Amino acid sequence: MSNLHTEIFEKSKKMVPGGVHSPVRSFKGMESTPKFFKSANGAYFTDIEGKDYIDFCMSFGPLVLGHQNPAVKEKLTQALGRGWSYGACEPYSVDLAEYLLSRLPHVDQIRFVNSGTEAVMTALRLARGVTKKNKIIKFNGCYHGHVDAMLIKAGSGLAGAAESSSLGVPKGVADDTLILELEDLDGVKKCFEDHKDEIAAIIVEPLPANNGLLIQDQEFLQGLRDITKANDALLIFDEVISGFRVAFGGMAELTGITPDIVTYGKVIGGGLPVGALAAKTEIMEHLAPVGGVYQAGTLSANPLAMVGGLETLKQMTKENYEKLEQNTLRIVNIFKKWLAEYNDGQFSNYNIIHHSSLFWIVPGDKIKSVGNIPGNIGEDFVPLFELLLEKGIYLSPNAYEVGFGSLAHDEDVAKDLEKRLWS
Repeated sequence: MSNLHTEIFEKSKKMVPGGVHSPVRSFKGMESTPKFFKSANGAYFTDIEGKDYIDFCMSFGPLVLGHQNPAVKEKLTQALGRGWSYGACEPYSVDLAEYLLSRLPHVDQIRFVNSGTEAVMTALRLARGVTKKNKIIKFNGCYHGHVDAMLIKAGSGLAGAAESSSLGVPKGVADDTLILELEDLDGVKKCFEDHKDEIAAIIVEPLPANNGLLIQDQEFLQGLRDITKANDALLIFDEVISGFRVAFGGMAELTGITPDIVTYGKVIGGGLPVGALAAKTEIMEHLAPVGGVYQAGTLSANPLAMVGGLETLKQMTKENYEKLEQNTLRIVNIFKKWLAEYNDGQFSNYNIIHHSSLFWIVPGDKIKSVGNIPGNIGEDFVPLFELLLEKGIYLSPNAYEVGFGSLAHDEDVAKDLEKRLWS
């Protein structure tokens, strides 16, 4: 049955590969075609046909205050009146940097870039420049953007063996990325033995949230810190998702583990395109123009992103982090009840894995690595996603993506969710 969404999607496919500008938006494997949205406010957005949805994607995480927070909107409007791109030094990035660094004791300096992918790319180059080593350890199930060196998957089930998971990634790049499984500290130790004095860094999502929500034990993360220190390698925490969402200081704050380099994104720009990397001065001083590790970007520290990020983060007080978690827990409990009861238990095999303001609806529990994820997860997710979509409840259109709460998902939204679920 033709509708406006289908018409626009077909038109887009003639001009854009797959009709989308990021693959997860394509609704691949779903029964319906992508929804096109024209506006958003609070915990809701409205599609081009006028239907509204409770949004649990929240732009994949950055909208911790919800859509169109009034104070952020006012600051952005003021900034827009001053100019939206300078390509020159401006005071707004200084204000944001000062606010962040005064509240993040594990870093001294920060460099703003344009995306999480760019932050990771720069962090890897910086780690190699500092250590004068080439190889990087990453973990199966952690996503670090579409940097060539991070689009690697484990090969042949052998620790450290790797092959590209995307065309266009040279074999030489793949060879310098060593793949291990989450929770496998023995494998990490052996990898360092096998590649003595070759490993520049370990990069890890301390809260993996891009291939499901794979909550890691404190002991595993601390083990990575201990191993890197013992082998003169750096530890990179990719906190693009977890930074400023699970706590102001992200997982570094919650775990008490100090990484050498941290990458940020999403919340740090209040929903505008942004990324950042941060570390102690002795590491950051290797970046140009002070040091020999080059990085540049015309739109880096865009004034709108700097202003939007600062106003967003100023609102993230201790009380609001508590409220954020309460809002999300309320939503999670409603979903759990409905999943158990709907249609005589049609979805009763589903569980919700939950951490702070993130949740993952999945058939199973205690999933901490890719190998624990049910093999039929994608197929099973389709009827659940389509049913919720029909009810005006929007989840990310992929079984492996997590859901996000916000300060806008208050008690009124929770009541509306209940009404929609049981309608």
